[in-house]
Amino acid sequence: MTVRVDARGLPCPQPVILTRNALRESKEVITVVDNDTARHNVLRMAQRESCIVEVEEKEDGLYLHITRGETVQEESAPQAAEPATGPLVLVVPSEFMGRGEHEELGQILIRGFFHTLGEVEPLPDTIIFFNSGVKLVTEGSPVVEDLQGLVERGVEILACGTCLGYYELKEKIAVGEVSNMYTIA
Repeated sequence: MTVRVDARGLPCPQPVILTRNALRESKEVITVVDNDTARHNVLRMAQRESCIVEVEEKEDGLYLHITRGETVQEESAPQAAEPATGPLVLVVPSEFMGRGEHEELGQILIRGFFHTLGEVEPLPDTIIFFNSGVKLVTEGSPVVEDLQGLVERGVEILACGTCLGYYELKEKIAVGEVSNMYTIA
């Protein structure tokens, strides 16, 4: 049965996430998007997953007809490097992603990052928040729900106690544990 995903008007990375989830349930998916960026992102994800994709442009959107393929590794294909062993640790030094003139863009990007992080494998073992990044683990943060979902899936969340103290946020931590540089190091 073909699954239809209507991703028109959805912000990045929602069209990709919804399409990938649909491909887990069905071998055939039709994703409808309304802009070239979403088309490109869904197309790239589908191709990485060895899917066959046909794009059809209609008046009401771009239709991506996606058929899940079988992953076939050719003998002449280069081999991927072995993954590093040990824990996967992410560090978050800011409440924004990147630097630039517009903090609003940095907030949009960090929200998108943490929302997407819960959808990818492997999950990090630990996420360490320091400097203004600790604001993301406190009450009212736009990513608290995403972080709580990660904790429920076994991800350890550590927040620098000195940083929480500096921003007077120790009493407002909503997810994770207060930590110190000894533990973080």
